[in-house]
Amino acid sequence: MQLIKRIIIGTIFLSLAYINVYAQDEDIKKAEMAYAEEQYTTAIEIYEALLKNYGASAELYYNLGNSYYKIGKIAHAILNYERALLIKPGDNDIRFNLELVRQQTDRIEPLEEFFLKKWVRNVQNLIGVDSWATIGIGSFVLFICCLVLYFFSKWMYLKKVGFYFGILLFVTVILSNIFALNQKNELENRHGAIVFTPTVTAKSSPDNSGTDLFQLHEGTKVFIRTSLGDWNEIMLEDGNIGWVNKKDIVVI
Repeated sequence: MQLIKRIIIGTIFLSLAYINVYAQDEDIKKAEMAYAEEQYTTAIEIYEALLKNYGASAELYYNLGNSYYKIGKIAHAILNYERALLIKPGDNDIRFNLELVRQQTDRIEPLEEFFLKKWVRNVQNLIGVDSWATIGIGSFVLFICCLVLYFFSKWMYLKKVGFYFGILLFVTVILSNIFALNQKNELENRHGAIVFTPTVTAKSSPDNSGTDLFQLHEGTKVFIRTSLGDWNEIMLEDGNIGWVNKKDIVVI
């Protein structure tokens, strides 16, 4: 009886999972059809519902960003492209569309960055956190095989192969884990935000009586440094710092 009960329960779970995947695929097809027919508002509603019901997805954020762009909501488009890029940093289509839309916002020249730090970040962003984790696990398994080859092989040639490849794989394990942890931290502790108010004036202090420092426009990306009450201290890519009201920005 217990076996039959388990079989029934397992069948029910598999059926529900299949129905869930089928429903998601059907909704995605509806959204894609609405987009193709230029019914962008309908597509937005479906994509928003998919994200709410099935969780974050780079593809859904990307398509949602495209839909928002088509109706002229630049800040919403940038927000969703940025969210897609956090999940899938190596996607050239997402990056291209994001850069294209950002040309319609404030042009802020980023601070010069040490070339090695920039190079490491570019390598890290070639693929996403799951891919780095997979590489790390695979490299570790191969590293163990190289250790076995080095310690137990009777031939010097194979010992050398195990030694040198082992060093390479060990470095790969360390780097892939560092990259995966960095990307996971960026996903879990999001400091980037997008301005959602047509015009925002950054203040010198967290209150309306503070000195006006600079103005930002809708769609501009900022980085949250700290919070105090209803205010966030933000930093721009060029290093400028000021305070803005929380209601004026949306966290990526």
